[in-house]
Amino acid sequence: MFSDGQLIFAIIFVIAFVAVMIFAYRKDLKWHKRYYKGSIWVLIGFIAFMGILLLLKYIMKH
Repeated sequence: MFSDGQLIFAIIFVIAFVAVMIFAYRKDLKWHKRYYKGSIWVLIGFIAFMGILLLLKYIMKH
């Protein structure tokens, strides 16, 4: 499906991309803690909303 060169490129690209993202996140960690302090509640609310929608879909189907 893919040539050897394409697979090698994809593997190197993924490793480099993840390394750069980890480096960037660690560099900005103090800013994340300051500006995104309550964002966990948004995530919890979104997951709860999606769960309620899936539950309603399940209930309506049966």
